[in-house]
Amino acid sequence: MRLFLAGAGGAIGRRLTPLLCAAGHQVAGTTRSADKADAIAELGAEPVVVDVFDGAALTQAVTAARPDVIIHQLTDLAFAPGTPRYEEGLARNARLRIEGTRNLVAAAKAAGVRSMIAQSIAFIYAPGEGARVENDPLVRGTVTSDAVSIMEHAVLALPEGIVLRFGFFYGPGTWSAETAIRMPAVHVDAAAQATLLALTKGKPGIYNFAEDDPGLSSDKAKRELGFDPGFRIKA
Repeated sequence: MRLFLAGAGGAIGRRLTPLLCAAGHQVAGTTRSADKADAIAELGAEPVVVDVFDGAALTQAVTAARPDVIIHQLTDLAFAPGTPRYEEGLARNARLRIEGTRNLVAAAKAAGVRSMIAQSIAFIYAPGEGARVENDPLVRGTVTSDAVSIMEHAVLALPEGIVLRFGFFYGPGTWSAETAIRMPAVHVDAAAQATLLALTKGKPGIYNFAEDDPGLSSDKAKRELGFDPGFRIKA
């Protein structure tokens, strides 16, 4: 398939791109920075330098790529939890989820793309008894949860929209490179593999992905996609 990977230079994108290419897919991978174009090319993708806040340029890029599927891995997480500018980072990421997704969905519609797979989060479910599943309600009224809800709604409104709700990331390129420090958690390699599984086996809707945790169920992803939270990319 021809794929348009928005956010190819991110923590998941850098692990996902080689998996997609190894599976025989043709990948156009985006970055906001021309300085990162060579790194994306080294991963096997055709680099596309574009600002997702520029709707016209993004539509042009998607149309030129002629993708069968758009994979939305866009995030803006410049500041780690506990640092002075963390709240600023949350606001920036919320804007990306809202405006960036809006532009990406508009570009998909303009280019006639029916399918989009989008990265979301699995740690904003409203409190409740037992492990949270995909149809349980989310927390409302925070910058992050409201932005996530808007993003998910936009993606799921497409004919073949799939939302991937991940636990807290750990592994290469994240704030916790070695071990999970917050639960529910998922290694970036397992998250990248989960995205590939969703591309080949996923049905429109929502999937949770995390390591075993009493507060979150990934049973749907394991059952329908064959998700393995222990998957790691071999060096």
